[in-house]
Amino acid sequence: MSQVFRALSDPTRRKVLLLLREGPLSAGELADQFDVSKPTMSAHFAVLKEADLVHAEKAGKSVIYHLKLSVLEEALLGFVQSFGLGEEAPAPPPIKQEIAR
Repeated sequence: MSQVFRALSDPTRRKVLLLLREGPLSAGELADQFDVSKPTMSAHFAVLKEADLVHAEKAGKSVIYHLKLSVLEEALLGFVQSFGLGEEAPAPPPIKQEIAR
């Protein structure tokens, strides 16, 4: 889980994940969305792959990235549950009704 949160800690990587929510994109298409060097983008892609948040496949000379949403969902669910936030709230106490005299 720590690798996932390390990956999510950077705004560039979060934007990559948002872009991939729309569908698979090549490394070049993703890199075109940012004002950083290709080696910097490669480093971001490596962190996302290491966290298992994206899947990369070779297509000729291109690398196509796919979002692995299930991994992200599991990490966030585990995080929420670690704080006891995923549990159901206790039922509220019954409301006392006073009888009008």
